[in-house]
Amino acid sequence: MRITLPYSDTCRRSLLASFALAALALAALLCLPCAGRAETTPWAQNEGGRMRIVTLPPDAEGRVRGGLEIEPKQGWITYWREPGEAGIPPKLTLAEDQPAKISDMSYPVPKRVGDGKLLDIGYDTAVTLPFEMKLSAPETPRPITVSSFIGLCRDICIPFQADFVLQLKPENMTPPQEFMILQKAGALLPDPPSMDFAVTHYSLTDAQKTLKLALRLPPGTKNKPQVLVTGPEGYVLFDDTNGRRDGDSYLIDMPIEKLPVKYDFRGKRWELLVISGTRAMETSLAFE
Repeated sequence: MRITLPYSDTCRRSLLASFALAALALAALLCLPCAGRAETTPWAQNEGGRMRIVTLPPDAEGRVRGGLEIEPKQGWITYWREPGEAGIPPKLTLAEDQPAKISDMSYPVPKRVGDGKLLDIGYDTAVTLPFEMKLSAPETPRPITVSSFIGLCRDICIPFQADFVLQLKPENMTPPQEFMILQKAGALLPDPPSMDFAVTHYSLTDAQKTLKLALRLPPGTKNKPQVLVTGPEGYVLFDDTNGRRDGDSYLIDMPIEKLPVKYDFRGKRWELLVISGTRAMETSLAFE
């Protein structure tokens, strides 16, 4: 569409300049959450991939939702909270003088990866690990440095460490790009137990050398579920024997080996992840 302005050339140039400035201002306003990227750090990179931190602004109580984004390169992997037989689990840490604490990190459903010699547990595509942070003085915000340490593996495993500086200041709006990244990550987390997918019984037998599980699997389940049990740090069970149907239950015996010397189960909690088809369920096993 052609616009004819009934003004002199000088006026036309002035109006066109005004329109251009207004358009630039509008574009800057619309892109402010992504252009400023106040809650998204630059990428840190190494041979096997890259990572960064994404956060939302703190709420009134100083709670912050965040995520560690990891993008392994093609053919590389990164790891779940327990890496399996080898590898480096991801960690986020803050120095003691930082005015915040990281209270929780969650993990999307992993997969078993490996070449047959070693069995790793992790991710061979981009993944975001959600976490929560609590600011000690949200009313007087100051920069916070978060250290991230992960492993990236191909033929060898490469430790990857980076420090990220976060400018966590309250805002009146939620940055849409960061919000969508964290919402997507949250949707990929395992579900809690439900009426149709849960642990119905567990016990230790054979002088605490076997963990016996009874599972209720989702309706229509045909294939054998994948079961991962994590105990003390650095310990994971992923081998099972005698997987079998018993009425509405699926029964599994998991051998327990190589626990720390004189390990005492009393008062301990182990974590259980069950992957069945397109669904996954995560819960805790409390030992009395």
